Amino acid sequence: MKRDLLQQAYRAMRYDLRKTVLTMLGMAWGIATVVVLLAYGDGFSQAIENIFESFGATAVGIFPNRTSEQAGGNKAGVQVRFTNDDVELLRNVVPLVRHISRHSEKPSVVQHGPRSFNFPVLGLDPPIYHIWNLHVAEGRFFDDRDNLSHGQYAVIGSEAKDKLFSGMPAVGDTVRIAGVAFQVIGVLQPRMQEGDDDDNRTIYIPFNVMDVLRDTHYVDGIWLDSMGLNHEKLTKTVRDSLALTHGFKASDERAVSIFDAQKQLSQFAIISMGLKILMGFIGTITLGIGGIGLMNIMLVSVTQRTREIGVEKALGARKRDILFQFLAEALVITAVGGLLGILISYAISLSVGTLTLYSAMASHAEAGDIHLMVAPRVLLIATIILGFVGVCSGMFPAVRAANLDPIEALRYE
Repeated sequence: MKRDLLQQAYRAMRYDLRKTVLTMLGMAWGIATVVVLLAYGDGFSQAIENIFESFGATAVGIFPNRTSEQAGGNKAGVQVRFTNDDVELLRNVVPLVRHISRHSEKPSVVQHGPRSFNFPVLGLDPPIYHIWNLHVAEGRFFDDRDNLSHGQYAVIGSEAKDKLFSGMPAVGDTVRIAGVAFQVIGVLQPRMQEGDDDDNRTIYIPFNVMDVLRDTHYVDGIWLDSMGLNHEKLTKTVRDSLALTHGFKASDERAVSIFDAQKQLSQFAIISMGLKILMGFIGTITLGIGGIGLMNIMLVSVTQRTREIGVEKALGARKRDILFQFLAEALVITAVGGLLGILISYAISLSVGTLTLYSAMASHAEAGDIHLMVAPRVLLIATIILGFVGVCSGMFPAVRAANLDPIEALRYE
């Protein structure tokens, strides 16, 4: 039965080959549009994730400011200051903390031989390597032993290495930071950097040795990451705990600034989802136009084969047999056009490859561009849409053919 239906569909398609081919091309272009637009949406979403991942997608930064609300006997405008006690407090109260690091910063003159530049110098604890998702290109990052021993070691950014060493090996050599000698033990891989940002010119040193450059009794900020998924609860826990310790209102958001990369990523994820839905909607409309073309050619086919339908019914064909016959023709055209469209979408994605996004405004940001990759999930969604359009486009002509009166059909000229 299935073989007979396919043979009938094949003969019907050959009867008017030109219209059949044009209809297939319309369906092919429609499904190719769906696949490419969905691939674009996926590529945009992945680019956003890559951008956040390069800076630490789960990083949470906590920084002290001034209060903006009166609390108890304290007026607004009181400076909040963090100490090592606050680091231990957050380590104990924030659920599932994986890494935590103190942050201290001082722009300093960094020298190597006759070369001298003003670079930002950050004093950090070793876990910052995981929090910020840093990657070492040469040497290593400082560890807990270096930090506890107050070792005067430095890890430098890729651009800092180029400026200070001009192509010469940096690891094992010495730089002077504000006149103090530090041994270079590592060079970081280039990070995404916008405009005049100093990410790749930064010098990283152990927090415990930062006291040779400045007073570190007060901490400029605290960085952490957590395995907890509820970042709203995490933020509230941090603010409530610090408010109780430092005597400001928990509702005073200006007293302590909290940067949550995961929260921002979630906001961008909503934008990405909206873009995917829009791309899918536009593609579906384009495919729907091809579906209208398919419906038209099937209606023409029903009209041209009215007498044939009458003969089939006179010989005992049931309504469902006629229905399945014409629906099979529509689905065969849809399937062949869909296969051709998928091949076209692969050709487009391979020829286009990458579309510029973040690299237009940042250096070393190729991972933040849109890569058109036709993923299996995209093909599955496109196939479901294609099947829906094919069935809807073929059902109306098929029902019309099945409902023809056999006597009137035999009289049709």
